[in-house]
Amino acid sequence: MVSIDTAERRRRLGVRHALAAPVATPEDVTRAVTVLHSTDPASMVLSVLARMAEPSIAEVERALYDDRSLVRILAMRRTVFAVPAADRGAYLASTRQSVAESEYRKLRAMVAATEVEDPDAWLAQAHAAALAAFERLDVFRSADLAAADPLLATRIEIGAGKKYATHQSIASRLLTVMSAEGHVVRARPAGTWASTQFRWTSMRKWLPEPADVPDPATARAIVASRWLARFGPARPEDLQWWTGWTKGHTTAALASIDTTEVAVDDGVGVVLADDTEPTADPGPWVALLPALDPTTMGWKHRSWYLGPHAEQLFDVNGNAGPTVWKDGEIVGGWAIRDDGTVAVRLLTDVGAEARVAIDARAAALHETLAGTVVKARARGWTPVERDLRG
Repeated sequence: MVSIDTAERRRRLGVRHALAAPVATPEDVTRAVTVLHSTDPASMVLSVLARMAEPSIAEVERALYDDRSLVRILAMRRTVFAVPAADRGAYLASTRQSVAESEYRKLRAMVAATEVEDPDAWLAQAHAAALAAFERLDVFRSADLAAADPLLATRIEIGAGKKYATHQSIASRLLTVMSAEGHVVRARPAGTWASTQFRWTSMRKWLPEPADVPDPATARAIVASRWLARFGPARPEDLQWWTGWTKGHTTAALASIDTTEVAVDDGVGVVLADDTEPTADPGPWVALLPALDPTTMGWKHRSWYLGPHAEQLFDVNGNAGPTVWKDGEIVGGWAIRDDGTVAVRLLTDVGAEARVAIDARAAALHETLAGTVVKARARGWTPVERDLRG
């Protein structure tokens, strides 16, 4: 069995994830990390900027909203990701059972609790009403959809029996289901690039129909291959965690592509069969990666790059905060203070030369942000962030 040690895994991470050698465009960045975590739009943008040779927020917006070469979808682990537009059919199909069908069942249960006699028939009517409204509304918010048809304004209880129970229009919950199905897409938000004021539009209007949408099993094989090319070697449970698939779906996906087992320092992993050659040393590099970055969140088993720092750099729910990297290893954390400054805390001695490079990255990020303050969204503050923010 071929052995791939931690040093090689770290070299691969630096080279393949566009950290040791930044790339030109947001599309290049996305291919480097397969997909971008995008539940928090600000973190998504920061992930791209960290990997671009000439960081440009305008370029990210061009790719997302003008050229539409990247598109934000609800997919793996019920998380929003920005994916290459040409691949959206595979990502949506790969999570049809784990996300779209699961979200439909949740919504059906909420509708059934309102004493609707036939929830499926009622939801079919609501679904049809929403599709018709998409054609009339162009770019819209949830409230606009609710106002477009009396059926879509129907209010249902969310979190029944819980302290946080509330009521929402059916339109709000239906948008979640229909985004996982690929009917609607997040358009340009209201406000700045860091805004969470989401707006929607019809996927059919936003992008041409994909030439071919694979069946779920084929889609899972495509996604597994894409991921393994960037994140291998990895354990099967890493892929299962990253996708949110069942163990059976994960095993079947890996069995349908050409892989080989390799020895890694903490067990046995898999790589694509033609991906066992060593990586050339890219030389020293440092990076400041944002919260929920695809590299930090790419594996379930993280000891080989995270070390003992999880408690300081992850929130209580297992979400990564901002991290400082050196040569494929996490060495500290950082935060954006309310005055817009970028503060760094190292948890490992990195040496004077690397410290200078890290400080330079922090200064460059501060200049790029131009006073924009990014708050913790879709996650909690980490201990290092709380300390640095005072």
